[in-house]
Amino acid sequence: MTIFLCGFMGCGKTTSGKLAAKKLGCGFYDTDEMIVASEGMSIPEIFAQKGEPYFRRAEAEIVRSLCGRQAVAACGGGALLNPDTAEAIRSSGGAIVFIDADFETCYERICGDTNRPIAAASSKEELLERFDSRRNIYLAHATAVVSNPTTPMETAEEIIRVSK
Repeated sequence: MTIFLCGFMGCGKTTSGKLAAKKLGCGFYDTDEMIVASEGMSIPEIFAQKGEPYFRRAEAEIVRSLCGRQAVAACGGGALLNPDTAEAIRSSGGAIVFIDADFETCYERICGDTNRPIAAASSKEELLERFDSRRNIYLAHATAVVSNPTTPMETAEEIIRVSK
């Protein structure tokens, strides 16, 4: 089964996901890193040259390609905005774990990060609005929730616990 991690930018999907995969003895995939590798350009370059809709289509294809693997996958913050992507995960038997970190924690981690085009181009207020609207989407698609994550290791252990 693939455990797909979702949540807002900076919630800890990659850091905790790597630890969870190691504890489970399975592979780890970061969909953003996979897109960068397949496109041969950074995420800001993809957004600038090909646009966000192109990026979202590439993201959906990569998520579908990970379905059915014994792995943990960190999805980009917008991956589950496409309901077809969430349905592909569910129909493959995969788990969707929402890492429900608070906005201030996420904001501290992403503010000033030029590799995140949405964060770099948005004010704190705009990011909070996006956070609030996406949270409901994550909750709607999640098969499990890790609320108020603490340390990366404790979050990884909770990901494993709620995915069973």
